[in-house]
Amino acid sequence: MDDTFWMYQALGEAERAAVEGEVPIGAVVVRGEEVVGRGHNRREQDGDPLAHAEILAIREAAIAIESWRLTGCTLFVTLEPCAMCAGALVNSRIERLVFGARDPKAGYCGSLGDLVSDPRLNHRLAVSEGVLAEEAGALLKEFFASLRRNR
Repeated sequence: MDDTFWMYQALGEAERAAVEGEVPIGAVVVRGEEVVGRGHNRREQDGDPLAHAEILAIREAAIAIESWRLTGCTLFVTLEPCAMCAGALVNSRIERLVFGARDPKAGYCGSLGDLVSDPRLNHRLAVSEGVLAEEAGALLKEFFASLRRNR
């Protein structure tokens, strides 16, 4: 199984978010050949500003492996993580991040800043970007176009 396979899993989570009326961002945490955490945006449903796909997937993974240290894990997410989520990736010791589309307005893994590679921090992670970026971007564009049409 390669990065594309796992990114399709994250896209499935993003599609669930869209069906629920949430911004369609999805994430999965993978260790070896197993998904140990899944998440999609739930900020509106939960009334929680922290309910980003990445945070929810990281929480689920920590419970599944019974440790806050997610060493040996890769997070696949459809959109470049924001500063909060990038900080969570560093603090959870995720080893690798794979994301789809860049986020020029809020992304903090290369766009506005690069928290996950900052040498001043005690942990850095490998980053791969652009995996299924067109599909992830199209899902977001259609979601926001639909919101504008329905106003």
